[in-house]
Amino acid sequence: MKRLLSISLVIFTTLCLVVATERQAWGYVDPGTGLLALQSITSVMAAFGYLLRRRIKALFKGKTTKEQAALPVESKESKFTNPA
Repeated sequence: MKRLLSISLVIFTTLCLVVATERQAWGYVDPGTGLLALQSITSVMAAFGYLLRRRIKALFKGKTTKEQAALPVESKESKFTNPA
């Protein structure tokens, strides 16, 4: 526990020194950059929701059926077998 406390104290002190000794930035950030980042994060969340839509729907319904839980599997009988 003492080791964790000392490590966290070192990290906190380092962060305070970094913030206190920051230099002036001479760069320019376009105002639209924040909106682009927000759009990227939102699109990733929407894609993740689309991929997990069955599980999300089952979460709100409360019941899961075998059809929702399992992936579709092709039958063992082949289309090209010749029944004799």
